[in-house]
Amino acid sequence: MTAIPPRFEITEAEIDLVVQRFYRRVRAHPELAPIFAAHVTDWPAHEAKIARFWKGAILHAPGYEGSPMMAHRRAGNVAPGHFPDWLGTFDAVLKQSLAPEAAAGWSALAHRIGLGLRQGVEDVGRAPGAVPNLR
Repeated sequence: MTAIPPRFEITEAEIDLVVQRFYRRVRAHPELAPIFAAHVTDWPAHEAKIARFWKGAILHAPGYEGSPMMAHRRAGNVAPGHFPDWLGTFDAVLKQSLAPEAAAGWSALAHRIGLGLRQGVEDVGRAPGAVPNLR
């Protein structure tokens, strides 16, 4: 059986570096820091978990267990308006840390995932049968 190729060329070490740099910026971000601080008490463990998520999403590596959608929906303090800050910060780290091709590939993936998460957060509390916002 042939292994599934990565979505784009990147190493596990580069993924770890991006995750580390991103969360360093998050902890200093005026809007994002309080959101994460309400939930993350062990930053190294959180960063390792998120790095496993990205390694699975990009490299098809096993190891991540969880549901990003449920985590964001259950958080209670994540709003649709937070996603532009999250993605903008993430894009800045990608551009600083990676070759342009890898940064562009990861950014496109993050934006697709971010759109789904934003829509899921918007749906929390929506009346049953209400028309979802698909923009």
